Amino acid sequence: MQLAFCLYKFFPFGGLQRDFLRIALACQARGHAIRVYTLHWEGDVPPDFEVIRVPVWAITNPTRNEKFTAWVQQDLARRPGDRVVGFNKMPGLDVYYAADPCFEDKARTLRNPLYRLSRRYRHFAAYERAVFAPEVHTEILMISAAQQPLFMQHYGTPARRFHLLPPGIAPDRRAPANAAEIRAEFRRDFKLGERDLLLVQIGSGFKTKGLDRSLKALASLPEPLKQRTRLIAIGQDDPKPFLVQMHTLGLGNRVSILQGRNDIPRFLLGADLLIHPAYNENTGTVLLEALVAGLPVLASAACGYAHYIEDADAGRVVPAPFEQAALDRMLSQMLADDAARAKWSANGLVFADRADLYGLPERAADIILQGRG
Repeated sequence: MQLAFCLYKFFPFGGLQRDFLRIALACQARGHAIRVYTLHWEGDVPPDFEVIRVPVWAITNPTRNEKFTAWVQQDLARRPGDRVVGFNKMPGLDVYYAADPCFEDKARTLRNPLYRLSRRYRHFAAYERAVFAPEVHTEILMISAAQQPLFMQHYGTPARRFHLLPPGIAPDRRAPANAAEIRAEFRRDFKLGERDLLLVQIGSGFKTKGLDRSLKALASLPEPLKQRTRLIAIGQDDPKPFLVQMHTLGLGNRVSILQGRNDIPRFLLGADLLIHPAYNENTGTVLLEALVAGLPVLASAACGYAHYIEDADAGRVVPAPFEQAALDRMLSQMLADDAARAKWSANGLVFADRADLYGLPERAADIILQGRG
């Protein structure tokens, strides 16, 4: 089979992008040809992938997206694909990977009603309807059970078209046999003493992930605890607003902001706590990556995967509605309690052995290929 995958942008450190790549590789491993349509590709191209950088440009995202769709559809008319798989909402898909939450619900609950008169709203609402309308036949790969009722409420999408996937944690995130050695080496490299505490926040899109909340929580720690604690934030985003916030909060050299990188497992093994107080997060794969590495987690309830942290008793979840004071209090308590962190770490490793946290790529490939070939 010739499979055509569509996504607006690929870069190695995005959650959606990594899911796309692992799903495409799973399909390729079963003998199928992979063609990718994208506006931008950053990083290496896997062997035998046909990557087409669609040559369109526009000032606004809606116009750019529409030009992209038109170009792809024209190319597919000349060179058909057996299945068209989208990782962004757009018309003409056989399968859609639902990494993003329901746009229509957010537009109606979080925005001023006047927003629905805008060109931007009309575009994204139309592209969402092109996937979820009841008369459309797109199969939908869901990674968050909480979103399905919202799509059904706003579009009347038949339940049979939804397929809930298990999480898809990469095997290299699991704590290896020499985890203690890796941790010790990491902490030497980053000049962390025996009593020093390291927080990590990992994920592109610092604003959505709540880095501002993390900085406030760090600044609120009791002084003796704050002097022992560092925060490293890693992701693809503009750090400038947060550098200003760091200065305002007087955090000085207690915080480092790094670009996306390939050695995340070292950080998961070397840190003492993952903090992830996201404003909005369909899943939050990094929560489970930390869990299977034995790293305790402090996350907001807005994360779709936050319930796994509670199920595994591998950390704590700030309840909704979010309150900064609750995050501040929980962070202080978790950092001060070495025994609790050791217990959460052990619980996460046990949960990693018995729960299906890894099957997303293979299950997605099953659905993409079902009834074909």
